[in-house]
Amino acid sequence: MHIGLIGGIGPAATVAYYQRLCAEMRRRQAPLEVTIVHAQTMDVVDRFNRDRREEQAEDYLRLIRRLQAAGADCVAITSLGGHFCFAETRAISPLPLVSAIAPLDEFFASRGVMRIGLLGTRLVMQTRLYGQLARTEAVAPGDDIAEIGQAYQDMAIAGECTEDQRRLFLEAGRRMVEDQGAQAIVLAGTDLNLAFDGCDPGYPVIDALDVHVAVLADLASGLRNLEEVADDQ
Repeated sequence: MHIGLIGGIGPAATVAYYQRLCAEMRRRQAPLEVTIVHAQTMDVVDRFNRDRREEQAEDYLRLIRRLQAAGADCVAITSLGGHFCFAETRAISPLPLVSAIAPLDEFFASRGVMRIGLLGTRLVMQTRLYGQLARTEAVAPGDDIAEIGQAYQDMAIAGECTEDQRRLFLEAGRRMVEDQGAQAIVLAGTDLNLAFDGCDPGYPVIDALDVHVAVLADLASGLRNLEEVADDQ
């Protein structure tokens, strides 16, 4: 199956998706067909901050049509923040959309993780992954949630993580584990690999990107079909 990726939001997340999808398909000894299109980061950030869902969905539609013309069978958005208009995009998309959020609830429950702490954009944290977790309880940072959300947005745009930003994210995760009872911290922003890769924060970390990549790899290698995935969303 030919996988289409909407990238650019931000560049580091797009690179991480491509690298990990390639590595997973290589591990499975299966071929990969993938096409990536580029969303304009600042346009997405502006619409995200103003909650312009229909406007962003229309822009995604333009990119999805480009992926369709390239032969893609399905589409994934390489950003959890970029999922803020997922429902609006799915309603007008000519190709099936593969959610990065829907598989997470099943993943957590299957591993006995019933309470998670979220790091990502302000909206992702405040809405507890857009309210799409049914079997898992989610907690978010407290008074500094706006600061963390802004730091994440700045990091995603820059494509690099400063030491101050890294300390902010690591400390926020620690507090959610120690003070709010989170069993694991979920990197619910796909650019957070910039802060956490190669780092041992002293608590369990689950990267939402890896869960999404596993679903895409299952589709690409024929282990799952689009109807199965659509039923889970």
